[in-house]
Amino acid sequence: MRNLRLIIQREYLARIRNKTFIIMTFLSPLILVGMIMLIAYLSMINSSEQRIIGIYDETGLFTSEFKDSEQLQYLDFSNRSLEEARKTVVEQEYYGLIYIPQTRNESELAGAVEFYGEESPGLGTVQNIEKIIADRLTQNELISRGVDISEFEAAKADVTVRIQNFSGERTSKMSGYIKMFFGGASGYLLMMFIIIYGNMVMRSVIEEKTNRIIEIIVSSVKPIQLMMGKVLGTSLAGITQFSIWVFFGTILLWGVSMFFGIDPSEMNTPAAQSIQDLPQPEIAQLILDVARLPIFNLLFFFLIYFIGGYFLYSAIYAAIGAAVDSETDTQQFMFPVILPLMLGIYVGFFAVIENPHGSVSTIFSMIPLTSPIVMLMRIPFGVPWWEIAISVALLVITNLGVVWLAAKIYRVGILMYGKKASYKEIYKWLKY
Repeated sequence: MRNLRLIIQREYLARIRNKTFIIMTFLSPLILVGMIMLIAYLSMINSSEQRIIGIYDETGLFTSEFKDSEQLQYLDFSNRSLEEARKTVVEQEYYGLIYIPQTRNESELAGAVEFYGEESPGLGTVQNIEKIIADRLTQNELISRGVDISEFEAAKADVTVRIQNFSGERTSKMSGYIKMFFGGASGYLLMMFIIIYGNMVMRSVIEEKTNRIIEIIVSSVKPIQLMMGKVLGTSLAGITQFSIWVFFGTILLWGVSMFFGIDPSEMNTPAAQSIQDLPQPEIAQLILDVARLPIFNLLFFFLIYFIGGYFLYSAIYAAIGAAVDSETDTQQFMFPVILPLMLGIYVGFFAVIENPHGSVSTIFSMIPLTSPIVMLMRIPFGVPWWEIAISVALLVITNLGVVWLAAKIYRVGILMYGKKASYKEIYKWLKY
């Protein structure tokens, strides 16, 4: 036990004293905050920039329908020729020109409208143009059939579906997206941790093996103690680095946003716009849904699955590092390791988000190689305790088995030099 403690201490101190580790610990939050602020700044510029669109309406029906907004300004060129209008738009570098031709009937007009521009307009811009023209054509059709438009508008019903579960607890329409965000962020963050710090364990093993330091170390400690010491020491260094990232990044983000007057929460994204368009009662319900999220459970199980998933994959990374002589030789073994992690992410975003309690989501949240990611994505949607218990139990049992197999590979591989390991060769090592 004393040897294991010394190895953990040695690995931990070696990591946190490494110049690259120190630089990236403090540089990464700077880069991340810089990217967030740049995106927020560009979003503010984009939302404040007003685009000018020309209108050439041969029918004379739609010019007054296009109203200026903060993002769009419409100019009427209908009193000129079409060529003159196009030339003016090009010379003045306007965003584009809407051409509404004169047709025999309005049915033909519905498919004859054109938009001229140097580049393809945004989807929102096209949908807005289509809606304006479609609404006016609809009104004209109703009038031609003798329908009173004012009565028609007064007869429109505004339907709001109020969502609640069978126990009477209400939720907002956006609650699913909030749960998706928290679950997806947790799963993706865990995957990045496993890949980053698992690679650190593998590189550490390869470095000591190529320097022949490992031969001296194994004369004093057991190979399994050495492997577990590397895994634990690197994990503690990772937790230290992550804690500094969160603390330093939060302070930096707050300080930069105050100094430059940029608020990242005001980014003009589709999700943010959808929330702003909600009525006040729905926004209040959304805030209540965020408060109801099982944050404590999510943090607690993030720690559980982080430990379980990290140990599982770090043992595999350590075995790979022991089986090869250089980092180049690891490529043939990396794909089978990365594949379950990527599969977990894809299942999470395409299956869990759509149906968090479906058979696909449930099965992959039980498979130990994918459960740390998939289960974390399911937890915000509410998961029965017995499913989590089974998932954790399977993860623990698989950890014990994988660590035992990795230790056998590690014991033989760390003293093997000059021979490229294959799957067949590694299988032989398991029999020793």
